[in-house]
Amino acid sequence: MSEAFEGYERQYCNLSAALSKKCTSAAFLDGEQKKQKLSEIKVELDETESLIRKMDLEARSLQPNLKAVLLAKLREYKSDLNNLKSEVKRISSTNLNQAARDELLESGMADAAKISADQKARLLMSTERLNKTSDRVRESRRTMLETEELGVSILQDLNQQRQSLLHAHGTLHGVDDSIGRSKKILTNMSRRMSRNKWIIGSIVAALVLAIILILYFKSK
Repeated sequence: MSEAFEGYERQYCNLSAALSKKCTSAAFLDGEQKKQKLSEIKVELDETESLIRKMDLEARSLQPNLKAVLLAKLREYKSDLNNLKSEVKRISSTNLNQAARDELLESGMADAAKISADQKARLLMSTERLNKTSDRVRESRRTMLETEELGVSILQDLNQQRQSLLHAHGTLHGVDDSIGRSKKILTNMSRRMSRNKWIIGSIVAALVLAIILILYFKSK
């Protein structure tokens, strides 16, 4: 996975967790303290949106199979950001009376801690899934590189045989046999490359389907 994307993701997770705590504390403030806290929150919301835009640009520059996984994860981050914006809007337009604040102080803090813990657990699960996906993609890429190297080696052998043909007209029968064997090797290599592509495609499709199912059941 892109190191740049991972860096933006870490910054986003830290900033999102900090915003959740600040929104919780802002709900219990009044007057100038509340205005100052909301001003800080809005600045950090802008920074969070900027990080999401950077992650989006970075994800779209990657290979299609990895890009699909990262864009699905970004949709979840955007949903979390929209929830934070709604919470800030609600806090800005609502004046809680003292009785409501006392009630929220007793029950709301526990709910906020639970939400923060759930969000952290969800982020950790998403990171773990991406790490596993990255390992599989790296392994598939390694296999493809090995296949390409072998193909290049065969092409080099064929080029040497062609040069030999130009200078050895008296050994046509032996060269014909070598070309026949090379064709068989190339055919086998083509089949291996096709089979590897199908395997990689199946893995990526299964991962995308698993993530979609996870998001679907989570949204219920």
